Amino acid sequence: MCAFKMSVFVLLFLFATLSTVDSVGKWSLNYIYTALSKPVELPGIHEFTAMGLMNDKQIDYYDSVSKKKIPKQDWMREKLPADYWDKGTQSRKSKEQWFKVNVNILMDRMRHNNTDVHILQWTHGCEIDQQSDGTLKFIKGTDQYSYDGEDFLAFDDANMQWVAPVVQAQPTKRKWDGVQILNQYTKGYLEKECVDWLSKFMAYEDKEVSRADSPKVYAFAKKAKTAGNVRLTCMATGFYPKDVIMQMKKNGVPLTERDGVQSTGVLPNDDATYQIRMSVQIPEADKETYECSVNHVALKEPVVVKWDGKCCDCTRVTGVIIRAVVVVVLLLTVVPCCSMLVLWKKGKIFAGKKGDLPATGIQAPLNGNGNGAAVLNMPGTKDDTSSTDSGTKDDTSSTDSGSIERLEREAMLPNGGNNLSLKKCIKIYIM
Repeated sequence: MCAFKMSVFVLLFLFATLSTVDSVGKWSLNYIYTALSKPVELPGIHEFTAMGLMNDKQIDYYDSVSKKKIPKQDWMREKLPADYWDKGTQSRKSKEQWFKVNVNILMDRMRHNNTDVHILQWTHGCEIDQQSDGTLKFIKGTDQYSYDGEDFLAFDDANMQWVAPVVQAQPTKRKWDGVQILNQYTKGYLEKECVDWLSKFMAYEDKEVSRADSPKVYAFAKKAKTAGNVRLTCMATGFYPKDVIMQMKKNGVPLTERDGVQSTGVLPNDDATYQIRMSVQIPEADKETYECSVNHVALKEPVVVKWDGKCCDCTRVTGVIIRAVVVVVLLLTVVPCCSMLVLWKKGKIFAGKKGDLPATGIQAPLNGNGNGAAVLNMPGTKDDTSSTDSGTKDDTSSTDSGSIERLEREAMLPNGGNNLSLKKCIKIYIM
């Protein structure tokens, strides 16, 4: 029981002590995968979790319960296409199985049983320094594994080899260093592909923060259910970000809920902008001055639109006019979305071929066919004493623990300033 509590403490400590960025000019992108040897009955602690962090701020997340990679920032959701998340989900499902196998391999190597909870964690990513001229300077890359909170294996980027701080990691070090193409890929990913992704994410976030779309404001009235009354509506649409202040005024005095004002609240449009409506019921014969006032960060001063005193559907003629207005408003809302779709189809946005998913958990870049792309494939496993459901025996080699779990990567290695696809599958035994 004491060991169980210690393992849980280590897990919580690992989540709480993520690397920090101590300079405004420094940026980091890290991916953290954590697997437990068995489930624990604690809220929010799952058998497997994976998350991406930019400057220690979570940008995506996956766990063994939801089994879906999801965005954790609005700009991630809006800027990356649906297939990015679909492929990312499949990639993380594969790694979930990979971790499940290898945490058992390490338990066997460490001579641990399944009485206590044991933890295998993988962290990889890069850190850069943004120069005054906007260029990015690579500072360091990280690719390391830990077991039960202790360092197990780490990649030495400068010397392009693995470092084993414990005796139990030596077999893995020899195995991985014996496949130099893997070490070349790892170095290329840390210094090039990871930096490329970080650069993209920085641009997406910066554009999102600085983006400001002005609202279009309308004031109109339609027949109310109560005879002799109309419902006056103020609508603002097409604005971004979502924070907005809207007021309905009568003779310059703001109306409130006590006056019967109702609001839809801020709602999303299909084109990543927002809308809001407020309405109030008033007598059809009311000749007072009503207006809509909207204030937003994209505006230098509030927009004020006065109601013209007309009812949209009170007469046949005005009913035709309001239908035309509604069509125009819908076009203003829908056309930008359709335009984005057409541009995407033509390759103007997210241009390039779709690459395979890297084994590192970062999806193939949106431009080109992917830098440092790799595929993590989970074939069946079988050892001398037991087998998985779909296990197959590999007669050519085996791991120290008897497991023949295979990691297959399609390597894309750097060639000078460019990456060269070797189009080869490298079969290695992971732990």
